Amino acid sequence: MPTDPLPEPADAAERRSAAPVVCYPPESLPAPPVALYAALRAGMTPVERLEIPARDARAFRVPAGHVLRISCIEGPQVGDLNLWNAHDLSERFYSGKTRALHGTHVGTGDRLWSSFPHLRPMATVIADSLGWYGFDADGAGVHDVIGTRCDPYTNARLGGAPFHRCCHSNLIRALVAETGLAPAAAEPLVHDVLNVFMCTGFTRDTHRYFTKASPVRPGDHLDLFAEIDLLCALSACPWGDCTGNSTDQARCHPLGVEIFAPAAAVLDGGALDGWTPPTPAPYDRSHGL
Repeated sequence: MPTDPLPEPADAAERRSAAPVVCYPPESLPAPPVALYAALRAGMTPVERLEIPARDARAFRVPAGHVLRISCIEGPQVGDLNLWNAHDLSERFYSGKTRALHGTHVGTGDRLWSSFPHLRPMATVIADSLGWYGFDADGAGVHDVIGTRCDPYTNARLGGAPFHRCCHSNLIRALVAETGLAPAAAEPLVHDVLNVFMCTGFTRDTHRYFTKASPVRPGDHLDLFAEIDLLCALSACPWGDCTGNSTDQARCHPLGVEIFAPAAAVLDGGALDGWTPPTPAPYDRSHGL
């Protein structure tokens, strides 16, 4: 039951005037090797292509040192991306820590970090054709690490009918198809996503999460450098370009996936000049015990 708000304290203005403090200053993070990324992109060659069907998902693998390109190929469409360590599925993308380290939306030079206890870069954004968008007058940006993924549980809570073509269920099916895991074992491994091409922000008055029509167009792409061997799953969201709240009215399109080998930069043994896969966080996990 609503209640009358309590009166403001006499020092309310003073409390609100406290200066904001950036929790994780960007300069405290190791700088990505930008020159190396530019060199490998200049000489990279495609080794695999696939299409993610509209309103569905597919899983695929990207070896360390390779580049994953996600592309808009037919019409405006957003995608929900999950990442796992290909050799240990308990290590997976940690959207919350990525958000804390880089911000609500990621762009060129930002890393996609893995879950505890590993906490290391899984992939780095090395090219983004929508980098020009920035933040618009509504405070919205592209490629967010805010939203979770559309799912059948929230839909049911909101009174909807059973909904299997949501991103959560799409990612489960894709993981099951790739790994042979039982659905019950695969579901806990599906996690909060990178919302590729999605244009989102928070309303200025109530700070509610919102989406708006994605600026993505055919030919736009996001390039990720695989810092470790990756198992990936990508869902072409049933909300299309997130223009509105109805999946019935959404126009949905497939997404393109390409995997590139950095041919010109590969040395004997498959290592990239000046680069090695990142190691897990150097913490002994004693937790003061």
